[in-house]
Amino acid sequence: MAHTYSSLKNEIYSDENEVTGLELQFPTKACYNPFLPILESAWILSFSDEIREKKRIKRTGISDSIGNISGSYSTGDSSIGYGSISNSSSTSSVNSLPKLHFRDHIWTYTQRYHAAEAVEEAAAAMISAVEGGAEEDGCADGMRLVQLLIACAEAVACRDKSHASVLLSELRANALVFGSSFQRVASCFVQGLADRISLIQPLGAVGFVAPMNIMDAASEKKEEALHLVYEICPHIQFGHFVANSTILEAFEVLANQFRRLRITGVGLCTERFQIIGDELETYARNLGINLEFSVVNKNLENLRPDDIRVYEGEVLVVNSILQLHCVVKESRGALNSVLQMIHELSPKVLVLLEQDSSHNGPFFLGRFMEALHYYSAIFDSLDAMLPKYDTRRAKMEQFYFAEEIKNIVSCEGPARVERHERVDQWRRRMSRAGFQAAPIKMMPQAKQWLHKNKVCEGYIIMEEKGCLVLGWNSKPIVAASCWKC
Repeated sequence: MAHTYSSLKNEIYSDENEVTGLELQFPTKACYNPFLPILESAWILSFSDEIREKKRIKRTGISDSIGNISGSYSTGDSSIGYGSISNSSSTSSVNSLPKLHFRDHIWTYTQRYHAAEAVEEAAAAMISAVEGGAEEDGCADGMRLVQLLIACAEAVACRDKSHASVLLSELRANALVFGSSFQRVASCFVQGLADRISLIQPLGAVGFVAPMNIMDAASEKKEEALHLVYEICPHIQFGHFVANSTILEAFEVLANQFRRLRITGVGLCTERFQIIGDELETYARNLGINLEFSVVNKNLENLRPDDIRVYEGEVLVVNSILQLHCVVKESRGALNSVLQMIHELSPKVLVLLEQDSSHNGPFFLGRFMEALHYYSAIFDSLDAMLPKYDTRRAKMEQFYFAEEIKNIVSCEGPARVERHERVDQWRRRMSRAGFQAAPIKMMPQAKQWLHKNKVCEGYIIMEEKGCLVLGWNSKPIVAASCWKC
């Protein structure tokens, strides 16, 4: 999203009597929890032109196409980022390129299958949801809106600018910002499609949406929307609950020896960190806790193990809440480097919370449909939690969730930072980095937390292969997992 907040490192350390913890967490307001305070910062992540060029060349010999719902289009994922390449041009150029390995073909066609499957499942789910909403709200145009969105996404993927523009005109007339939940979420996708259309370049051109300035992302409206999301939606609070419980369990044996808490904020907004750090120190003194606060003026990709002071005999924990997906890149190397850096610190436990949806596939249409299904569920939940004309809901939708949607739909290359992936994919990534799964055994406590906090009826907590998943009805929203070295 445009208002991306950086990670923060909470260090709770001890020299036999002291404990160290490291936290990479998605921040909101300071001092929501006495154990894991919340800090704010922001960063935009990128990778080199060399890596991007290698990735483009690697895919040149393979037709990145996927049939649409009716089978009338062949859609490439590179409508903005790397330019679509026709079969005829790729055939002539493949002889001059390095020979592709068999595993590359397997990976490409597996991704193509998953994208087609995602389109089919998401379209069916969206049509079913709209049909149900039409009976309840009398929205007879709901089905037409779904069809228009899919058709427009197909046209954009095919770089058919004229046809997409015609569809967008009709969509703008039907996707109302203050309409039904699906009309509202559709309006966010219309904004993203319009931005993507405006950047469509001639076939073979290379380009991407320029990342927003970090300070632009820190507008008052976006900050207010973030705070509202924390207070009203259970997503981030769920992550803090799982993280706090897991970290306290990890430090349970040292509870009687605990003497000092050290917090190191890592990010580019140093002044903001320092203000919150002062508040935390005051809060800690009232609790009788000796708190040290410091700042590392770096983002995750530039962070090195020696930036984090870990002394002999200390116990380290890492907590990452809605952060690591921003480090995922096409090259796959950026995230691996961050995970290896964390692994070198040898944390006792790493708690990971991420959006449980596939918004990082290689095909634009598959990403679009997955995102449409995912955010429709979120907007449905907002409908159930707040009255129709509540301004708080409008602020969250337009200045928080819409920013994520537009980043997924309109951006490519280093500007696309909302690269959400399913928990199974994170499981593979963490295993490759040398981490071992540590099952979260707190399902009863999680359900009790859901009831105690009076979370809106419709939210459920599920257990999946040792992970805890918070979902809206049957749709997963965020997944929490625990890892050890």
